[in-house]
Amino acid sequence: MSTTDRRLHFNLFIHDIGHHEAAWRLPESDPLAYLDIEHYRRLARRAEEAKFDSVFLADSPSLWGDPGRRPSGQLEPTVLLTALAAATERIGLIATASTSYNEPYNLARRFASLDHVSGGRAGWNIVTTAGDAAARNFGLDGQPAHAERYARAAEFLEVSTRLWDSWQDDAVVADKGRGVHAEADRVHPIDHVGRHFRVAGPLNLPRSPQGHPLLVQAGSSEDGKEFAARYAEAVFTAQPTLAEGQAFYADVKRRAAALGRDPEQLKVLPGIVPVIGDTEGEARELEAELDRLIQPEHARRQLATLLGVEPERLPLDRPLPADLPSEDRIESAKSRYTLIVELGRRENLTVRQLIGRLGGGRGHRTFAGTAVQVADTIEHWFRHGAADGFNVMPAVLPSGLTAFADRVVPILQERGLFRTEYTGRTLREHYGLPRPVNRFAVGAPAAQVVTTGAGR
Repeated sequence: MSTTDRRLHFNLFIHDIGHHEAAWRLPESDPLAYLDIEHYRRLARRAEEAKFDSVFLADSPSLWGDPGRRPSGQLEPTVLLTALAAATERIGLIATASTSYNEPYNLARRFASLDHVSGGRAGWNIVTTAGDAAARNFGLDGQPAHAERYARAAEFLEVSTRLWDSWQDDAVVADKGRGVHAEADRVHPIDHVGRHFRVAGPLNLPRSPQGHPLLVQAGSSEDGKEFAARYAEAVFTAQPTLAEGQAFYADVKRRAAALGRDPEQLKVLPGIVPVIGDTEGEARELEAELDRLIQPEHARRQLATLLGVEPERLPLDRPLPADLPSEDRIESAKSRYTLIVELGRRENLTVRQLIGRLGGGRGHRTFAGTAVQVADTIEHWFRHGAADGFNVMPAVLPSGLTAFADRVVPILQERGLFRTEYTGRTLREHYGLPRPVNRFAVGAPAAQVVTTGAGR
């Protein structure tokens, strides 16, 4: 597809009251909005009015961070998105769910149900869940090794896709005259026996409108990139500079092509945290106001946990220690660890300065400027091989979304870079992705009916 034919894709990443950790302290903010369904309905509807492809909810099976630092509780995302499906008509609905602390049958059923309820708008952000805190909630002393988590994820996804295919598209005939609701020979057990799972199948739900929910992935480690290249249809990534964005984009597309996939069917969406003002000075003042509200001791403890060191080793007004662990010794969020360490060292930031940089977007591209400057940045990344679109992460909600939708989106529409109307109804159609062929269908490609190595 030529650059002139391409259009941007936008996903709204809803993170409680905003992605900046101090957003809840602003006078305008409702610090309890993250528990209010109306807050999410208003955001989803506003994103739909702006013709975003999708909304996205992150998740963790443990308390997320220090509850003294910012709102840390979370509504379960598939439950929340089911409510949003009834409040919207076209926008996609993407939920995070862990392959480390779920079972394939239950999760496949949950996402198929969301796809049915929403009329084909469901997406699954596949994560492997780092951290010992989550492991201890599921009877483990600590997290499994990084490579082991990805091996389980690959088999988990193989089982899930087979379950979604276990009913052929034409299985349900609802023939009242014959007294046959579904043709039994078109509903298939999967009889999966693997290293991590034994699942007989079939799923207790007919195939959903999209066939498979959209598959999303968000890891940028070597294992994460290989997993994305093999399975993902959209990738949410954190790349703070254009050069890093271009390198990641080229790498994951090359890996997909090497695996026999069409790279155009893997959409790369870096995160962007826009702080928008009428002037650049106004935007920078809002950003500075947010940074002033960061509690540095809370933030230092969080940074120390991510880096695998004691907080006392991170004096606020000194650079990062020279003897931090190497990435290969990190078993949690490897790619985020490397991103943060490289940011601190590349710009020679003190711990206090690094905390300020991370407070807005946890390592994602942050940008304070006018609507035109934000649009120019988005277009530049899009046209120069760094993005197929963006995971939009407003620093403050709902005001950050309002500013982006009202001021940035029209500029990009005028430039012919973003849709003015939806042309499809399903999430796959928004992203320009095909509906998967059912592996049990007559005439399905041979690759569709063979279990991957992870499932053998």
